[in-house]
Amino acid sequence: MAEGGISYDDAGVNLDAARALTQGIRDLVHGGTTGFAGTLPMPPMRDPVLVACTDGVGTKVLLARQMGDISGLGQDLVAMSVNDLVCSGATPLFFLDYLAVGRLDPGEATQIVQAVRGACLDSGCVLLGGETAEMPGLYADGHFDMAGFAVGAVERAEMLGPDRVVDGDVIVGIESSGIHSNGFSLVRKLVDDSAIAPDPSLLAPTRLYPEDIHALRSSGVEIHAAAHITGGGLPENLPRAMPDGLRPVLRRGSWPQAPAIAHVLAAGAVDDDSAWDTFNMGLGMCLVMPREAADRALSMVRGSHVVGRVEPGPPGLAWEV
Repeated sequence: MAEGGISYDDAGVNLDAARALTQGIRDLVHGGTTGFAGTLPMPPMRDPVLVACTDGVGTKVLLARQMGDISGLGQDLVAMSVNDLVCSGATPLFFLDYLAVGRLDPGEATQIVQAVRGACLDSGCVLLGGETAEMPGLYADGHFDMAGFAVGAVERAEMLGPDRVVDGDVIVGIESSGIHSNGFSLVRKLVDDSAIAPDPSLLAPTRLYPEDIHALRSSGVEIHAAAHITGGGLPENLPRAMPDGLRPVLRRGSWPQAPAIAHVLAAGAVDDDSAWDTFNMGLGMCLVMPREAADRALSMVRGSHVVGRVEPGPPGLAWEV
């Protein structure tokens, strides 16, 4: 015990480590600040709509810790929010991160924030600020959790959504980099039960889609709607991009399977329905667009394929017979 009473350090919070982290990441954060909050000018727009998303990385952090590789988690964190955000047609403006730890390791935290900043730059936005909280007792030493918050803007007249989708549109799927950041409670159980090996492909960082969509729209490719394929897989997420009376129809075998997903399914421990309801199955983003726009989209976006179409029908995902 410190002389004269109990200190914060005695309670398990290392203020020196926190100061070291703050100093170490100062140059990674966008410079506009009031001292307590980040600032960023609004881009000039005629009728702007702000769009905001928040998400985390889920139990992928546990597998990453178990496998000794946390290097991709910062990109995962950014991707989960900005990939949702661009489904509205918005351009990401800034990102905020929150890291909660049992005991602060400045080097490890700096590695995560550096990856967050790199993913922000790759997504066309800035890391505006964040928070690192050391909470002994709530988190065990060596354990941590992450959350992120993205804000973007879009002209109201240029928003994407189900209201733009029409019968006869095609669905262009863009390949995922792997499992991304959903389904890891199942993956961890498979690893723990020795049903699959802890292959490095399982930790492949979530692909960032903002620049793909920005490039398409900037070049004049017409997009009606977009769906980020996350928890619930294609059956849950793709129908969210459809209006009443229309449904997506996918063609099996029209896109390749990511190595990580092939690795998980090769063991035969996951049934087909569970796989489709849990994993992205190789597509991380689906774009709905006019048929005549598809060829140009395929020529511009790496790993893109025409995977289906839109037709009248009841709600839900259908498969081409």
